[in-house]
Amino acid sequence: MSARETQPVDGPGRSALSRPVKKPSTADRQGPEEERELQRGLTNRHLQLIALGGAIGTGMFMGSSSTIHLAGPSSALVYALIGFFMYFMMRALGEMLLSNLNYKSFRDIAEDLLGPAGGFIAGWTYWFSWIVAAMGDMAAITAYFQYWWPNVPKWLPATALAAVLLALNIVAVQFFGEAEFWFALIKLIAVGALVIVAIALLASHFVSPDGDPATIANLWNDGGFFPNGLMGFLGGFQIAFFAFVGIELVGTAAAETKDPCTTLPKAINAIPVRLALFYVLALLAITTVIPWRKVVPGVSPFVSLFGLAGFGAAASVMNFVLLTAAASSDNSGLYSTSRMMYGLALDGQAPSRFRKLSSNNVPRNALIASCLLLLSGIIFLYTSDSIMQAFALVTTVAALLFLFTWSLIVVCYIVYRHKRPQLHEESIYKMPGGVPMCWIVLAFFVISLVILTLDPTTRIAVFITPIWFVFIGSMYFVYRRRKQRRDTLG
Repeated sequence: MSARETQPVDGPGRSALSRPVKKPSTADRQGPEEERELQRGLTNRHLQLIALGGAIGTGMFMGSSSTIHLAGPSSALVYALIGFFMYFMMRALGEMLLSNLNYKSFRDIAEDLLGPAGGFIAGWTYWFSWIVAAMGDMAAITAYFQYWWPNVPKWLPATALAAVLLALNIVAVQFFGEAEFWFALIKLIAVGALVIVAIALLASHFVSPDGDPATIANLWNDGGFFPNGLMGFLGGFQIAFFAFVGIELVGTAAAETKDPCTTLPKAINAIPVRLALFYVLALLAITTVIPWRKVVPGVSPFVSLFGLAGFGAAASVMNFVLLTAAASSDNSGLYSTSRMMYGLALDGQAPSRFRKLSSNNVPRNALIASCLLLLSGIIFLYTSDSIMQAFALVTTVAALLFLFTWSLIVVCYIVYRHKRPQLHEESIYKMPGGVPMCWIVLAFFVISLVILTLDPTTRIAVFITPIWFVFIGSMYFVYRRRKQRRDTLG
């Protein structure tokens, strides 16, 4: 076993998952279930497609129309810019995870490097982030179902899908990986088909029924590459950020993946190529075939482009793809929230019932609790004026919460370099740019937060989101006082 795997962790922030694994004592153990541990049941192909699925979300298929409407052809640059900084965030996460294979997620890293408060706030905020993101996808799922069945009750599609995903996740981690593999593959095929069709239309000098030719000149012939100026370009960031929700999931899944020292670097290293192919190239393909002013917000540009190509079933097929993208996000949400709750319970920061594993080494109780809370998104469907209004609100809040999580990962890396210089020197997967690059990434995240205050819609979410941090900060003080009382009595 290498030094990285057995490196002791000192100090008050020592995490149950970050130190070398040992069996609980009789006093600590309540039953045979708690002797079990998460198993490495995911394969390399699972992790690769989980990384791909996390990088291509609902915000790409549906939200890209709003980004194009605001930023015009420069929408491709919006995704490229965010993706550039996301890659370095993921490299920082990858180095830390591989520095100690007893880390199960970034929450354990935060617990170790920032102390109990860091682990508590990081874990519960990430858990809440996915609950909020899942609410947005629940709203989207209902809209997609109503495309085929307009009179279906709003609660029925969301409830049915949640039941199916729970059934898949609760059996074994391999079933989560297999479902995510096929969800991601569908998204990959859809984006690849779009690029191929766009190239074919360009090569054939296609002209739309409205008289608009498919030409590369569409990237600059209507107001330039930045037709709405700087403010339009900046306005495209909100939905684009939501498209990247889940990119960090590959780090959590690595804890249950065989040979993470090989598979995790492969998955992270492939991010730039995937972003170039599936975001930048796709957005450029759309805006060369369809003039940016003709892209309708709220209508998937994928449907529009395939429709122009004469694919009569384009709307139905893309509606299916959109449905699988939302289902993929909810599948990831169930997985992430259950593992995060399990990790919190191991450290006594969540009820002990959530640290129990099933006979298949799945955190069953945490899964069921997360699924029930995920369904709370149905409330938004009945309290909002429209499904899209509900989607817009919760996606902005989710983007802000994930922005906090991504920032915290970078902060942890800076502390890691200060506290664990030897581990960095021994690392087989060092982050490019090191600490200076971390400060640049943090500056970008801060600028992005300021950008989100410029638009009235996203500004509301910016003002609402701090309520969560006041709440979770208060909960930590309650937890700490109870722990101190137990330690005094015990």
